[in-house]
Amino acid sequence: MSCSAEFMIEPFEEGAPGPHVMAAVAAVRSHGFEPEMGPFGTSIHGDPARVIAALQVMLDAAYRSGASRVSLQVDLDGGP
Repeated sequence: MSCSAEFMIEPFEEGAPGPHVMAAVAAVRSHGFEPEMGPFGTSIHGDPARVIAALQVMLDAAYRSGASRVSLQVDLDGGP
């Protein structure tokens, strides 16, 4: 089973990710992910337990660095 997560961190300014976005990206990188940054969000993919652990530190890092909102979508691929 694998897991996909996409998050968007606000405030958002196109082409100029703020420190709250960069802190969130660094947090998921610290868990061994190479996030895909797109125009509408940042994605990571992997084992569900690893993804969830990375999201926990991402949320903490984003809010501590000035995020006002984090939109998050998590999908499980496959079944138990």
